[in-house]
Amino acid sequence: MDPSEDSPAQAAAWTAAYRCTATSSDVMAGSGDPAWHAMLEELAAVASNLSHARDRVQRHAADIGTGFRIIGETDERPWPVSPVPLLIESGEWTGIAAGVIQRAELLETILADLYGPGRLVADGHIPAALATGSPYFLRPMVGVTPPGGHHLSFVAFDLARGPDGEWRVLADHLRNPAGAGYALENRLAVSRTLGGLQNRLNVQRHAPFFAAFRAGLAAQCRRADPRIGLLTPGRFNPSYPEQAHLARYLGLLLVEGADLAAIEGHVYVRTVAGLKRIDALWRRLDPRLLDPLAFDSHSQIGVPGLIDAYVEEQVVIANAPGAGALESRAFSAFLPALARHLSGEPLKLPNIATWWCGGREQAAHVAEHLDRLLIAPAFGPGPLGLPDGPRPGGSLSPEERAALVTDMAKRPQDYVGQEMVHLSTMPVVIGNRLEPRPFTLRVFAARDGNGRWTVLPGGFGRIGDHPDATAAMIGEGLWSSDVCIHGPEPVPPVSLLAAPDSLNVRRNPGTLPSRVADNFYWLGRYLERGEALLAAIRVMLGNSIDVDGGAALDPRTVGRLVGLITGAGAAPHPDSLHRATLTQFARTAMEDEGWHSVARINRLARGISEGSRDRLSADMVRLLEAPFPSHAGMLDRAGSLQRRYAAIAGLSAEHMVHTTAWRFHDLGRRVERAIAVARATRLFGMAGASADDLSTLLDLANSQISYRQRYPTGLARVAVVDLVALDPNNPRALAYQTARIADGLSRLPVLSDDDMAEPQQAQAIAIRAAVETADARNLDADMLGDVERRLGQLSEAIARRYFLQGAEPLRAGGLTLA
Repeated sequence: MDPSEDSPAQAAAWTAAYRCTATSSDVMAGSGDPAWHAMLEELAAVASNLSHARDRVQRHAADIGTGFRIIGETDERPWPVSPVPLLIESGEWTGIAAGVIQRAELLETILADLYGPGRLVADGHIPAALATGSPYFLRPMVGVTPPGGHHLSFVAFDLARGPDGEWRVLADHLRNPAGAGYALENRLAVSRTLGGLQNRLNVQRHAPFFAAFRAGLAAQCRRADPRIGLLTPGRFNPSYPEQAHLARYLGLLLVEGADLAAIEGHVYVRTVAGLKRIDALWRRLDPRLLDPLAFDSHSQIGVPGLIDAYVEEQVVIANAPGAGALESRAFSAFLPALARHLSGEPLKLPNIATWWCGGREQAAHVAEHLDRLLIAPAFGPGPLGLPDGPRPGGSLSPEERAALVTDMAKRPQDYVGQEMVHLSTMPVVIGNRLEPRPFTLRVFAARDGNGRWTVLPGGFGRIGDHPDATAAMIGEGLWSSDVCIHGPEPVPPVSLLAAPDSLNVRRNPGTLPSRVADNFYWLGRYLERGEALLAAIRVMLGNSIDVDGGAALDPRTVGRLVGLITGAGAAPHPDSLHRATLTQFARTAMEDEGWHSVARINRLARGISEGSRDRLSADMVRLLEAPFPSHAGMLDRAGSLQRRYAAIAGLSAEHMVHTTAWRFHDLGRRVERAIAVARATRLFGMAGASADDLSTLLDLANSQISYRQRYPTGLARVAVVDLVALDPNNPRALAYQTARIADGLSRLPVLSDDDMAEPQQAQAIAIRAAVETADARNLDADMLGDVERRLGQLSEAIARRYFLQGAEPLRAGGLTLA
């Protein structure tokens, strides 16, 4: 039977159970809104119970690659998505959107005056301390007209709905408005779970908003086909996964400060093809860290000279540096009066009532009503009296209250008092039932191609875990939810994808920053290095398929394997070659991150994958970020890791498009494998090698089966060396690697048009020629050592040419900046 036939009954049961715990402030309590019933019916059609629905939407979020990091933690957490979206009727949303646009325009007007003529301060509408007291007010930006004419291009506001249904603003986000990517990812995860909800409720789509924002950034640039980047602090930023998702979705170049160079009044991105001009940056970097020459001289993640180019209107920065001065809670106390003064009308979305203690009367009011107010920092950083951030006055201990009152008397301007806002609640899945929990809503607005504000229909909800439905208790929330704006009119399908016949075909994904090329190259090297080290450990533990009946390897062969592992820095040299000692030695080489073990190599590869989310598939990221195997036996763990390496290699070879980024990844693999094969052949394949030596060499080169098919009569040194080192058709052979390296380098961009090989290309050709003209009968340790040394020099040459630390090499090469 189709489970959807039971959906109405199941939805009715869920609704009835929810109403038993709901109150009058709940958004669906006792309502006859058919939209909520339709949503629950869709949920019942795809899930047998509510916990199943929660698990299902969480799996979809994981498939998308959604995650976040708590400050101070190294590992990402899965993004918590509720299967129950927040539903808002389109008529109600129209009023919210109008209030958001009015507020965005008001803040733009205030910023233009604050960094321009300063009339609002001069005429007494804004206390001077309100601006200068904020750490986000940037004095160097006074008098600077932003390129494109706007201080704000993208803003976010936190809203709360009270028990009476009125929406009010809790906070403004102007510096680095985060969350739009999570709103998009929530929509993707929920729509994959509730596939029929879109058409059933006519849910408004997100794509038009993001398309308008992208067009708005482009419209502020001077060039008709601008290059736009999303400037990120890097992978350790808590919302980096969101930033990578947004960059990929919007078609923006994800760049860090080290990727950029400001030269002669323009800003360029360092790429493998030279310096490429960048026209606009959507920054997610703290504005004080943007340019060490203009702001914080200690910044190591900014771009020296960026603000000079900005002042000369050669690069757009959204939002303008200094916009965060209006984020402070203290400003909220003055916005209602400023709205009436500047626009002649009240705020359509009122603030929560706020009293700035910098005014004598306001400070007295806060002191008198301390137990009934939320006491918070006025300008962001916590003052001495609030070391842990905002606190309800009534929750303070006598000691905390005394410290607060003392510091408020000394520096009243550092504090505000705000009313305790009681929040409406929405249903959330707790266990296997729906229960009410308080929520806040973050909404987003952006300028479109005509400079007008447009509002994202929805945003994302943050749901608190604490039953106390107050804004003070919700914090950052425990869950997030999709927010669906629904109405009676059908919503046309809109996508950021262009019309089928509207684009010119291209087979190059575009600009490749040098940093990304560097990451892909070393991702290949780390993966190959880990696989080679793991192969040596497996052979040493007796996993060779050539060992009959579990016979032990020749101690001399074991000693060479130990030397190979210790030479890689994976473990200290063991005191003996006894089985127990070797087992502990192998465990160290596999798991001890204090050494250059397999586990540490995997962690290095994982770090690169976390910083490359915009260019790696979700399957590749999951494999790279999977936990280290925890099987009981060493060989079981090694086998599990080996299969994972094979899966990653298969994905990279057959699923990654062979673009320039992939070529660097493949180059890294080939260089590392070539070095490993040359070293193994030198250790195990020279004159006087034993049968165990030769068998070990075949194992390390993964060539046992190929050799037996070709030479069924037994092991012969010259034949083994030829197969492992010189056979151009063996994908594990040294000759195969050197040929692929030379071919890969020949396909990379060059800086001149004289058709002459660049140094790294010439080096690769020379190494390839030396290997291809070698004879297995005469191949000796000196030649193999020379090849290994030259491969190391080639890797350094690749790094000097493509992985730039500065722009000088490109300019010295006569490159025209474009």
